[in-house]
Amino acid sequence: MPRPLAATTTVAVASTALLVLAVGQGWLGPDVGRGANFCEAPRPGWVRQPANTLSNVGFVIAGLLVAARAGRLPADGVMSRTVATVLACVVVLLGPASAAMHATQSTWGGHLDMLSMYLVAGFAAAWAWVRWTRRGTTAFATAYAACVLLCELAGLWTDPVPVVHYSGNLAFGVLLVAAVVLETRIWRRGETAIVFRHGVVSLAAMLVAFGIWLLSNAGWCDPASLLQGHAAWHLLCAVAAYWLFRFYASERSVNTAAGRLTWAEVV
Repeated sequence: MPRPLAATTTVAVASTALLVLAVGQGWLGPDVGRGANFCEAPRPGWVRQPANTLSNVGFVIAGLLVAARAGRLPADGVMSRTVATVLACVVVLLGPASAAMHATQSTWGGHLDMLSMYLVAGFAAAWAWVRWTRRGTTAFATAYAACVLLCELAGLWTDPVPVVHYSGNLAFGVLLVAAVVLETRIWRRGETAIVFRHGVVSLAAMLVAFGIWLLSNAGWCDPASLLQGHAAWHLLCAVAAYWLFRFYASERSVNTAAGRLTWAEVV
């Protein structure tokens, strides 16, 4: 596999170029109001919701930062460079995929937005599960695919659900909660040493983002303003994704050729 930054940059450039073409050529279909519930009033022209669209650049930047650090993972780290590169590419893809919905308010744009959410939540849940169960790469790939598929199936439920409104959002949240529970249990088991505070920063950013998402959806927003709560949700989620990688990248086996590592040596 190419170096993480080269591979991720290629994904960023290609996906952004495809987004521009898709929006400009109308490949994603007509405006059906998908994402109109996120407060920002649609503008005339190519980009229907400029603030909610452009704020997705945060994911591209976060993914590139992940890739830059992925090339410097420690030799005794639990996460391999290949897995880190996959995560970097997934984080990058969150940007164009979410922008596809907010720029066009189309049905296909909405599908891309939800798929990108499933990809990142599925990664978090699958990576936690394989480490908790001490399984390998094949199990991770299988679990990852299963998580994304289950989310897609959950999204077929059309009736509204409490708080998060859509069954796909609920599936996304369930996977993230499962990941948090498993990560806490892995840390408490003590077989690896990890900088847990990085995970706390990621979780805190996600919780603040979710609070803003709820307030914005409840009407605490100005549809005509470029200062949108949903745009803040995007930026804070990008921060959460970056620090989640920092959490993963800090994990090291407590047994090395040099002897047993202590917590103080890792932190």
